[in-house]
Amino acid sequence: MDKKGYKSGFVAIVGRPNVGKSTLMNYIVGQKVAIMSDKPQTTRNKIRAVYTSEEGQIIFIDTPGVHKPKSKLGNYMNRTVENALREVDMILFLVDASETFGPGDEYIIEKLKQVKTPVYLVINKIDKVHPDELLLFIDQYKEKYEFVEIVPVSALLGNNVNRLMEQLLERLPEGPQYYPADQITDHPERFVVAELIREKILHLTREEVPHSIAVVIEQMKPREDNENLVDIYATIYTERPSQKGILVGKKGSMLKEIGMRAREDIERLLGTKVYLNLWIKVKKDWRNQENLFRNFGFYDEE
Repeated sequence: MDKKGYKSGFVAIVGRPNVGKSTLMNYIVGQKVAIMSDKPQTTRNKIRAVYTSEEGQIIFIDTPGVHKPKSKLGNYMNRTVENALREVDMILFLVDASETFGPGDEYIIEKLKQVKTPVYLVINKIDKVHPDELLLFIDQYKEKYEFVEIVPVSALLGNNVNRLMEQLLERLPEGPQYYPADQITDHPERFVVAELIREKILHLTREEVPHSIAVVIEQMKPREDNENLVDIYATIYTERPSQKGILVGKKGSMLKEIGMRAREDIERLLGTKVYLNLWIKVKKDWRNQENLFRNFGFYDEE
């Protein structure tokens, strides 16, 4: 039964790569549902995170960072951003206070002008700049677009994030609680497990590897003779044999480190012990083969 006065709605988070979209969403829901990396274009799928309180429920859609596409997968990632803008109640345009206004911001603002959805300018990483610089930064954006609110935050430290949440709940319409109070994402566990493995690869490998990888969970089930142990078999796909060599590492050291770090996060997620078996396969130029990246879990949502 719907509660009287209860607010709910969908909020998209958009921005250039590496401005902290996933960090903000993870802070809000208090658990890792989107992978975080210092390398751009980490998020490839729209990740829905669910925030629930006594006053309302907000479903956040985290989108890939807008960038100049270099592959069919890049085109797909930009399309998911455009689709997200059409289907939400509000948009958070997240920018990095320590970065100058650039072509990527201009591109996003042009897209925002094409929709009637209310837009918040959320200025992240305010802990990195002097307050005087912040005022000049805000003026730059105010000249470009009429935002309903401008909220400076630090997603990493949590500064001012509660104020942002209060403002969003105030502006949202009355509506139902779409998800149970204890649910924080609508993605299946397999998806989140694959993302956690990919995060470790992003953290540990050199620049030529990260965007050439996809992780597919082949099997994930409790062991028959021990229900407190989950067996997970995952394949890491990459585009070149040289990248496979980097992922394996000397005497298998890199793959072992990826597996160890991923297993720790997965065990926290599932609340049980995990046996994680990782395999690496080479699929040449998979990011430009639509049938392949669709098989790896990337879909357009019209």
